[in-house]
Amino acid sequence: MSTQLGVADIEYPESDGKPMGETDVHRGWMNRVVDLLQFRYRRQRVYVTGNLLVYYEQGHPKRYVVPDAIVVKECEPGPRRVYKIWEEGQAPNVAFEITSRGTKREDTVWKQRLYESLGVAEYFLYDPTGDYLKPPLRGYRLIDERYDPIQPTADDWLECEQLGVEMRVNGGALVMRDIETGEELQTSIEASDAAREAAEARARTLEAEIERLRAQLKSSPDNPQG
Repeated sequence: MSTQLGVADIEYPESDGKPMGETDVHRGWMNRVVDLLQFRYRRQRVYVTGNLLVYYEQGHPKRYVVPDAIVVKECEPGPRRVYKIWEEGQAPNVAFEITSRGTKREDTVWKQRLYESLGVAEYFLYDPTGDYLKPPLRGYRLIDERYDPIQPTADDWLECEQLGVEMRVNGGALVMRDIETGEELQTSIEASDAAREAAEARARTLEAEIERLRAQLKSSPDNPQG
């Protein structure tokens, strides 16, 4: 009797066994990019995740990559333990890497070539410290199965066609905005805080208007108590 494992029996680990080993700055930006994109695509059929094992060849559990963030359009959202490209039926549309001293070569060489071969339509690298990438934001777009650098606009925006956003570094921080509306992308917490502040401002304006009307009424010659 053969003891060889079938394809269906092969185990795909949920961790690569490596510590994250990044600075607070880099880890914070990894989480922020995911949060920005998850909120943008809330209630849509789009899967956004980060720091998840992505397996790209069935039957070979050592062939995986761990992107800092990915976006997969026309894909059911919801938590996954790993992402298997052959089961999902598609590679990510966009991948992001937050580049550090320890990941520069991997991000600019190995991952870039791998994402290109997998058909990831657009690939962006961001260095939040500005120490390892010059310029600190780079983008690549798949054209004829090869990555071409995305050229910035006159005011240094890089366009992501897949997501309908553009991004640039402002004061060292990565800013993303919607191309059509020009509105900056927010996390769910930022959007909630902005909505609360707007509601509080409206309440203050309404209260001031009520006080103004009361004072006007009190000083009116037709007011018997005036």
